[in-house]
Amino acid sequence: MKKAMTITQKILADHAGLEYVEAGQLIEARLDLVLGNDITTPVAIREMEKINKDGVYDKDKIALVMDHFTPNRDIKSAENCMCVRNFANKHEISHYYDVGKMGIEHALLPEQGLTVAGDVIIGADSHTCTYGALGAFSTGVGSTDMAAGMATGKAWFKVPSAIKFNLIGKPSKWVSGKDVILHIIGLIGVDGALYRSMEFAGEGIKNLSMDDRFTICNMAIEAGGKNGIFPVDDLAIEYMKAHSKKPYKIYEADEDAVYDEEYTIDLSSLKSTVAFPHLPENTKTIDEIKEEIKIQQVVIGSCTNGRLDDLRIAAKILEGKKVDDNVRCIIIPATQNIYLQAMEEGLLKTFIEAGAVVSTPTCGPCLGGHMGILAKGERCVSTTNRNFVGRMGHVESEIYLASPAVAAASAIAGHIAAPCD
Repeated sequence: MKKAMTITQKILADHAGLEYVEAGQLIEARLDLVLGNDITTPVAIREMEKINKDGVYDKDKIALVMDHFTPNRDIKSAENCMCVRNFANKHEISHYYDVGKMGIEHALLPEQGLTVAGDVIIGADSHTCTYGALGAFSTGVGSTDMAAGMATGKAWFKVPSAIKFNLIGKPSKWVSGKDVILHIIGLIGVDGALYRSMEFAGEGIKNLSMDDRFTICNMAIEAGGKNGIFPVDDLAIEYMKAHSKKPYKIYEADEDAVYDEEYTIDLSSLKSTVAFPHLPENTKTIDEIKEEIKIQQVVIGSCTNGRLDDLRIAAKILEGKKVDDNVRCIIIPATQNIYLQAMEEGLLKTFIEAGAVVSTPTCGPCLGGHMGILAKGERCVSTTNRNFVGRMGHVESEIYLASPAVAAASAIAGHIAAPCD
């Protein structure tokens, strides 16, 4: 009798050349894409040199994105990018993205059609789990595994068990994918899905945009998840057909697939949610915040919330308003295409007239890199994915994670505030 598998397990079995895999099993799987950025790729390049591997397994299945410290912050970041640039030129890497072409990697790759349903993708960046929104298995790895992946086109995995999240209902106005995933992380904790697949199901999925789904999968790692993954529906197919020429393969979980736990999330009952310092699990709904928490900075962007829907929401709230005099509001479109579309729609004009600054695509402030470092004692409402101690600057600064709607409303108010009509 054929044994039941989850979506993730079916994808891994197929890529390992096996009929069946089970949780805890060690497998070697072929890779459809290997990703690196300007921080992690130089380390991988040095590891490849150690094994005397001169070539790459497939120049068309490697993506190198210069996004963390670009445009280059300092001499070291310039040297890192030069190292990757020389490697990309030497091996004729098809998908190399630098200033002028780049974007934040996890927004850029789906937009460029490099990630599709059924793929197995590794990236030397923890938020590589983003591509599960399209029904791919994607996960973050270290630079050594990236080096092995670039050299051989294969990687070792321990097959994860899974948690099932049944999504029902329809989110209310201003509630987005960021609120969904913050609610879930608040529910299960930052280690609640440790090395497990977070698999989403249910009729409520149809009420989530692709941008919502990318955001939810992006932060699976913040619950400890190995990956996050959605089933492929008409909206996902429409997205892939619009962005990619790659063939895709749809996998569906067996009805009797085994899950460690199951949760039902009623989207209609969710409220705008904020993660307080210093962990993403430290969540409160906006109406639970009784004190006035003054802020000095707002960041709207990142691989989590720098997509077009995010900018449209922020612009709708900021239109005709002014950013508080004591707040620095930094808007970062996640890719050049998003930047251009935002410009054509007049969103950038709205931001600038409101008193915000618009940056070129970069990870920048998210990891305390540049373009928005916090001083001692400063507070920031950010649409990024982590609020660890010192993540965005000084160890005595504070980061409050929120949706673009809450971030924009807070920029106007000068303190954490609920979005309103």
